[in-house]
Amino acid sequence: MDGPFPISDTHAPGGFVALNDPRHTECLLEALKTAIHNAGEHRLFQSGKLPGLFPARTGIAAEAALHALRAGLLETVRTEAKGKLITEWVCATPKAVGYIHDHDSPRSILRELKDVLQATRTGVPSFMAEAKAELAALSANFEERASAMLARLDDLAKRCESALRRAETSGPAVTESVGRVVPWAIDALEYLDRRSESGAGGDCPLPELFHAIGVRFPELSLPAFQDGVKRLHDVRAVRLVPTNAIPEPEYAVVVEGKLMYAVGR
Repeated sequence: MDGPFPISDTHAPGGFVALNDPRHTECLLEALKTAIHNAGEHRLFQSGKLPGLFPARTGIAAEAALHALRAGLLETVRTEAKGKLITEWVCATPKAVGYIHDHDSPRSILRELKDVLQATRTGVPSFMAEAKAELAALSANFEERASAMLARLDDLAKRCESALRRAETSGPAVTESVGRVVPWAIDALEYLDRRSESGAGGDCPLPELFHAIGVRFPELSLPAFQDGVKRLHDVRAVRLVPTNAIPEPEYAVVVEGKLMYAVGR
């Protein structure tokens, strides 16, 4: 980018820093979902007909991109300089999965629904008084606002129902005995669920899961991680699967004579 852009940040649930303007959050979520769904590196900004995670180097898109880099949701892989124009190539980090989960997950949808319902309930008395007093002049505007409000509530109700169904059927759980042997089991299962809800395609590579768990368990060694993953596979909490490519073979585990390099639910 050509230079820094001022961003007003506030702390949000889940330990992340949130952008004040919902338009920034929407732009950021769309970019992160694209980066996660299509693994690998991406241009940070669109350039002509060449695709990028953010559509422009100015305005809302630029501020959202700068926030993503500052918060560690995206990391720069390489840069290309052509004259005065610098093209940045980035990829999503494990933090991006958690950000999408906290801002576009069952819990975030339910929080949004609660806020909308509370605001609606609080505003009804004064809104009705104003509507009665100015009914003749504001009838058209009243109908438009009521329709928009109902449409939003209907949309949130549908999303809430879907979120509750997912929440009731996807709760990670392991037995107490397994939890003692693999103390990070719940964290691993929650990360896999969040990754799936965030739109990441395919099974999770073992190196990605190891680094994601390492944020909370920095003392976890690779051999202990591999032994724990095999135990979770044995009790059917996860399923280990082989892949066509194994770029980091030291992370692979052997199950029934086969090299397993990815894990799913």
